[in-house]
Amino acid sequence: MTGFSARVERISISGIREVFEAAGEDAINLGLGQPDFPTPEHVRDAAVDAIESGVVDGYTSNKGTESLREAIAAKHERDQGVAVDPGDVIATAGGSEALHVAIEAHVDAGDEVIFPDPGFVSYDALTKLAGGDPTPVPLRDDLTLDPETVEEHITDDTAAFVVNSPANPTGAVASEDDVREFARIADEHDVLCISDEVYEHFVFDGAHHSPMEYAESDNVVVVNACSKAYSMTGWRLGWVTGSTERVDRMLRVHQYAQACASAPSQYAAEAALTGPQGVVDEMRDSYERRRDLVLDGLADAGLECPTPQGAFYAMPKVPDGFVDECIDRGVVVVPGEAFGEHGEGYARLSYATDEESLDDALEIMAEAADAVR
Repeated sequence: MTGFSARVERISISGIREVFEAAGEDAINLGLGQPDFPTPEHVRDAAVDAIESGVVDGYTSNKGTESLREAIAAKHERDQGVAVDPGDVIATAGGSEALHVAIEAHVDAGDEVIFPDPGFVSYDALTKLAGGDPTPVPLRDDLTLDPETVEEHITDDTAAFVVNSPANPTGAVASEDDVREFARIADEHDVLCISDEVYEHFVFDGAHHSPMEYAESDNVVVVNACSKAYSMTGWRLGWVTGSTERVDRMLRVHQYAQACASAPSQYAAEAALTGPQGVVDEMRDSYERRRDLVLDGLADAGLECPTPQGAFYAMPKVPDGFVDECIDRGVVVVPGEAFGEHGEGYARLSYATDEESLDDALEIMAEAADAVR
């Protein structure tokens, strides 16, 4: 057998997927971050209409359809108050590809990428695939990313730092003051800030803010997607936006890796972004109720958990053996170390499931905690 690339040998299969695929069919799965709501009907209808009309039979522009990019630009004007040129948007195969092209286009061999630890698993892996050096930094006690910590880790080799708010796996939401600081750091140190805003619409306490609102240079690239906000994980439609020069470089990666995002998904995403937004509010309100239910259940189980202010994850501190005990008893949670070395002693659970299942899971988790204490 021939050998494999050193870049691929530096990474492994996601710990989230390993736990998920090892679970039994009857397990209550709190491991995978996927909304349990259906894709809104008007979004599905838009895709069907596009398919039946034949408009999706060929490639779209590498960047995506003009109308979708106009809808994304209008979304940023509406939600961030920032004017975005539709030409400075690339529609991607989900937020995952958007992260990939952002990192690949800006990171050389030996370049450092700073990101939160615990943090989303792709930040480390995509940095390694680009030949870069991952630089994970610990979070505050409330699991938010501290701008001062980020700034302390910047060196002459730093190419980028990643901000994720609301955050996976912690549910933490960056304050407006912190987001302003991230923008300042990008400006003053002339280093790229990659802002992962996939969960922006699910904020329960406070409000979502983006570094793109405050940066005075072109050193911010924003990654987003329809996956979570519109329950479209399977549609694989995201986007990345930044300055014209940065988009040009990211497009060079995207056009060879992907050519263009799925055409039916582009028409569905356009309907999601331009159609009624009440479905997003309904999901957010439901997640907030579930968040409160989970916090109460964890407290009753004697498990300390920083209050997640957004997304649909909780990350309690847990005793040794807790995760394995939960899985053995039929509840899938993910060990915190799957998200970085500073995640040790925590577990991540997703509450994007029905309240009855959450009640049952919390009972089992309390029993598991008692069993390993």
